[in-house]
Amino acid sequence: MQLYISPSLRHISVFPGKGFKEFIKVKVGSRRVSYRMLFYSLLFFTFLLRFAFVLTAVDTIDGEIKCSTIGCLGKRLRPGILGRRLDSNVPEVIYQILEEPMNKDELQGRSDVPQTLEDFMAEIKKSKSDAKTFAVKLREMVTLLEQRTRTAKIQEYLYRHVASSSIPKQLHCLALKLANEHSNNAAARLQLPSAELVPALVDNSYFHFVLASDNVLAASVVATSLVRNSLRPQKVVLHIITDRKTYYPMQAWFSLHPLSPAIIEVKALHHFDWFSKGKVPVLEAMEKDQRVRSQFRGGSSAIVANNTEKPQVIAAKLQALSPKYNSVMNHIRIHLPELFPSLNKVVFLDDDIVVQTDLSPLWDVDMNGKVNGAVETCRGEDTFVMSKRFKSYLNFSHPLISKNFDPNECAWAYGMNIFDLDAWRKTNISLSYHYWLEQNLKSDLSLWQLGTLPPGLIAFHGHVYVIDSFWHMLGLGYQDNTSFADAESAGVIHFNGRAKPWLEIAFPQLRPLWAKHVNFSDKFIKSCHIRASS
Repeated sequence: MQLYISPSLRHISVFPGKGFKEFIKVKVGSRRVSYRMLFYSLLFFTFLLRFAFVLTAVDTIDGEIKCSTIGCLGKRLRPGILGRRLDSNVPEVIYQILEEPMNKDELQGRSDVPQTLEDFMAEIKKSKSDAKTFAVKLREMVTLLEQRTRTAKIQEYLYRHVASSSIPKQLHCLALKLANEHSNNAAARLQLPSAELVPALVDNSYFHFVLASDNVLAASVVATSLVRNSLRPQKVVLHIITDRKTYYPMQAWFSLHPLSPAIIEVKALHHFDWFSKGKVPVLEAMEKDQRVRSQFRGGSSAIVANNTEKPQVIAAKLQALSPKYNSVMNHIRIHLPELFPSLNKVVFLDDDIVVQTDLSPLWDVDMNGKVNGAVETCRGEDTFVMSKRFKSYLNFSHPLISKNFDPNECAWAYGMNIFDLDAWRKTNISLSYHYWLEQNLKSDLSLWQLGTLPPGLIAFHGHVYVIDSFWHMLGLGYQDNTSFADAESAGVIHFNGRAKPWLEIAFPQLRPLWAKHVNFSDKFIKSCHIRASS
């Protein structure tokens, strides 16, 4: 094969040679040069120059920020082409120092640790430190800030625990004044309801609501908002269940503040025949909770003093000390079929909700034989509140939980629930509830987080009918991300969480949705200095 290049370099001709092994003959003008590899060398260097040009152009386009093209990918893969060094700009010593564990006691009493990023940068610039000193100072500053953040977080949890667990003096005052009124004023001791309305208490043509509470002010808001928003208040029957100590104040309030034409029944637990006979499961549940609380000897001070546990764990233990976990009101819903043997369907309301629409359409919901109509809490725009699944409450590292339930199954909420009592009586839900409580105690409280919802998720498993989220908006006592407009448009809003609307720690922009149902000019409210704004 022969390669001929014209003197003007305008023409290149290739002619067949005599054999594969023959040298290439290249003619330039009148001279002929025969080198076998010249042709391949020209092709190789042409390709290499073109690649170098393209790579340089791509790097220029990429700059130092974006890294999406082939040239920048080459940097990440750290090639060494044409003498280009693409090693990381971060010295290895920095990684080594930052990855070294640090004893938290090392920082105690030290005043040379930078307190802010501004102090850190000023010190580094002034001392012109090397990479190792830079990493040491950075690690000390970050560790100190982590310690302070942890301490502040735990203090916040402690203060919120104290604020949410204590009875505000205004509510204590209200209960005392109403109890005194009950003993001195016959009008505060009326039979609720009156004798002629008693048959309505077992009439299934009415809309029956159940509220369990030992908080008079909270119960009054639930009752008032329910009746105000009802299109047929004459068909509303509200069964209020309370404890022995709150019965007289509760009776006095609703005797003096009737919500006619709605029918209000006030009853203490000891007034129920079922409650006073034999072995009462709800009292057993209270005893179990007492055993749970006994696990945390030393109270909140001992819990907060623990320096090894994460703030979230400390918060959970503080929550276990809350009186609501040892309140009969917290367990009463699991015994609704026994408490109301003549009723077919009820809507159970927590005392930290506000009704904002007519709830009578809930009686038209066909639950297809299910027992519990509830809102799911794994779907919604609020990812903080509406992202709860079984794994959020149950401990799936325990074999008893993992072999019986799906961790990704959607959870649901207490607070506003439709209960088909006829369907419930055909199941073993109540027995299952107490069985799992017993299993949790045998497992050293390791099956779930404290509270009544986790055993409820288990007991009602397979018996839940999902209703539209309009009927129950949650989380108004957890965080203030919920807008006023969104909350106002919901059918029922729920102040679940520590920031109850009757406490000073309530979120101020959401509290008016609750406060508008309180008559702050009422003589009892006014005399106890209960105000619209905390």
